[in-house]
Amino acid sequence: MNPLQALVFVCLFISPAFAENFLVLPFFNTGKSNTVDWVGESISETIREAIASEGLLTLGREAREEGFRRLSLKPYFPLTKASVIRLAESIDADYVIFGEFEVTPVGNPEAKDARAKGLLRISAQALDLRRARRGPDFSESGKLEDLASMQFHLAWQTLQFLLKERKPTEEEFRQRQPLVRVDAIESYIRGVLANSQEQKLKYFIQAIRLDSRYSHANFELGKLEFQRKNYRPAADYLQKVAPGGIFYREATFLLGLSRYYLGEFALAAQAFQIVAQQVPLGEVINNLGAAQSRLRQATALENFKKALDGDSSDPVYHFNVGYALLQEGNLDEAAERFRAVLDRDPDDTEATTMLGRCLKKTAGKTAARSEGFERLKENYQESAYWQLKAVLEPRR
Repeated sequence: MNPLQALVFVCLFISPAFAENFLVLPFFNTGKSNTVDWVGESISETIREAIASEGLLTLGREAREEGFRRLSLKPYFPLTKASVIRLAESIDADYVIFGEFEVTPVGNPEAKDARAKGLLRISAQALDLRRARRGPDFSESGKLEDLASMQFHLAWQTLQFLLKERKPTEEEFRQRQPLVRVDAIESYIRGVLANSQEQKLKYFIQAIRLDSRYSHANFELGKLEFQRKNYRPAADYLQKVAPGGIFYREATFLLGLSRYYLGEFALAAQAFQIVAQQVPLGEVINNLGAAQSRLRQATALENFKKALDGDSSDPVYHFNVGYALLQEGNLDEAAERFRAVLDRDPDDTEATTMLGRCLKKTAGKTAARSEGFERLKENYQESAYWQLKAVLEPRR
């Protein structure tokens, strides 16, 4: 546990009243066909993202699925209010948003065009479990092809209840993301729920073909290509993720990594700088320092030191500070950092080599033989930062 996470842990116990968790369940399908279960997942994701975009803490799909497993409940099937409350309490949620939907077929139910397949009715409600308070009932109805507009309006209505101040107007809220075609939404959600990487790729690519502006699908495709070490297509997808969306910072972080691995260090530094200004996580600042180091910028050492100050237990941060000091010819201090790396990982052969070069006291030759050894962090975890911010600066 790094210092930021430790502080979050302490704050959550010292000030539990300020840190509230929001759970959004997949909306229950009350219709006759389970082929439209994806609609309930899409509504849920839209509302969860809206809540998260306001800096509130939301429980993700993994936590939600754990709750279903604990109580042996099935997603999408209607639950009693008592079961909803038990489910929320089982994963320590303070608020739960849930509801139901029904798709009524019209015209030709066998039509290939999803937009011609039915009318959609949605109802939702929110429960404040900590204060035993029920929110107002929300409802939407219209054509299935208008799903994007309907779920956006439902999400905005939910925010009006949850937020006490600084509530976005509906126009402000809608400007954050363009409306997306319903068939693109269906492909995206099916990709999210798919178990295999091949199926995910198939659905996300299909979503992009149907609506090239779809930031969510571009993000997921970019992330998959990055995991496959296909950095050029990863960068192409990730740079299309629109600013302001819930995935923008992580997409930009992965874009920075992709640019770095492609040798585009100036573009990598630019991407990491954008993220660092919004979320000053150690991994972001470290990677910014690595890109600056490859560009031979003096600010690299400063950023490596900032990352180390944030988590002195991480050997990557010790290594990079030592490496930057070595490059500057400050061999004694560099040696101390490499010793710190070896204290934490005695089998680190690079740190051993670097320490040996420092001890030889040949600054010029040592630096010349030590190019391109900066270490990157590929993990990106905003949750601890937002938990701390929610505790110290409650927005509602």
